[in-house]
Amino acid sequence: MDDPSGVTWRKSSYSSNGGSCVEVAADVPGAVPVRDSKDPSGPALIFPADAWCAFVGALREGEFGVV
Repeated sequence: MDDPSGVTWRKSSYSSNGGSCVEVAADVPGAVPVRDSKDPSGPALIFPADAWCAFVGALREGEFGVV
């Protein structure tokens, strides 16, 4: 996937009003586009779906320490 312009974005449930957050698009087979919610027309990073799932799982397990 080179162009995530046609995807549906959703903001993280951890986002607060006016907070810095990320948005992800989950409707892309095999990939997860991620962008900065403050700059929706800016660039998006596109991760393989299995790598994104591993990253989120590591976050949930606290592998990166307390933030």
